[in-house]
Amino acid sequence: MRWRTTGGIAVACAAALALSACSSGQETVSGNTTKKKTGHISISYLQKQGDQQYFVDEANGAKAEAKKLGDVEVNVVNLALDSNKAISEMDTAVARKSDGIAMVAPDQKIGPQVIDKARQADIPFVASDDVLKDGQGKEVPFVGFDGTSMGRKVGAKAAELYKKAGWTAADTRIVAAWKQDLSVCTQRVQGAAAAFGEQVKDGPKTIKLGTDNTPTDAQNKAGAMVNANSGVKHWIVWGCNDENTTGVVTALQNAKVAADDIIGVGLGAYLACKDWKAGQDSGNKAALFINGEDVGALAVRDLVTSLRSGKQMPPKTIAPTEMVDSTNWKKAGVKCT
Repeated sequence: MRWRTTGGIAVACAAALALSACSSGQETVSGNTTKKKTGHISISYLQKQGDQQYFVDEANGAKAEAKKLGDVEVNVVNLALDSNKAISEMDTAVARKSDGIAMVAPDQKIGPQVIDKARQADIPFVASDDVLKDGQGKEVPFVGFDGTSMGRKVGAKAAELYKKAGWTAADTRIVAAWKQDLSVCTQRVQGAAAAFGEQVKDGPKTIKLGTDNTPTDAQNKAGAMVNANSGVKHWIVWGCNDENTTGVVTALQNAKVAADDIIGVGLGAYLACKDWKAGQDSGNKAALFINGEDVGALAVRDLVTSLRSGKQMPPKTIAPTEMVDSTNWKKAGVKCT
């Protein structure tokens, strides 16, 4: 496994670590100053959409890292998409005297509220997957992915496949599907569009599809969109995650669009792989593999390292990604359940 921590000053990674991360050497922009903690450590991992495969993997990665570190337990809570539950579970985590808290917030707007609760209780806090800011607009320590970089990889792959297909812009449409009030999703989609545009001049028009980031909603929204664009022959699909891409691709195929007329480039690979595993013709042509286990493990490691050392967490710890398709997803380690 490999990952990096960003902060403006590059340093070498410690190769001896099984879970290695590069440290910037900078202080966190906005984090808790901790005292050294000995003995048992209890961490609360509060996740939105905890039943989605990515977040299931993330929880498993967090627990596996806790076991590896020793004398560490992780309590995982599924927040669904409920911001009120996120706040109440934050109170519960504080009340149970958690030593550290990681959160994938259902809504980034609750950042100031949950961050303030952690600070008042002097509990180290890390934002997982989605960046969170305090009331002054400063980010707290973050573990996850670089949204723009991920999006660019998706867009570059889509451009490669589009040019190989030989389609024309006139009879092709790009569908970009994402939760439009989530900054990390917007970064991914904008990154995809930028990278695609750099490789394809005068490319197809883009249809922007607002969803709640679930496959069901993406499929439903795309169904109406397909009916309104019946003259389109070819489709390129990308979005915030595999849920969006797979949902749109499913809607297209349900509308009798042939798999050969769809270029879906997912982000996650945990849903796209299901068609590949079954050996089915699919509009899901590729996907950027993001491993939830990596993020869960890194979040726990950063918290425990901070607690054991008494030092602040790095500002950002970024997990790796890899483009996969039907030929290499198994080798890359994608878990297709």
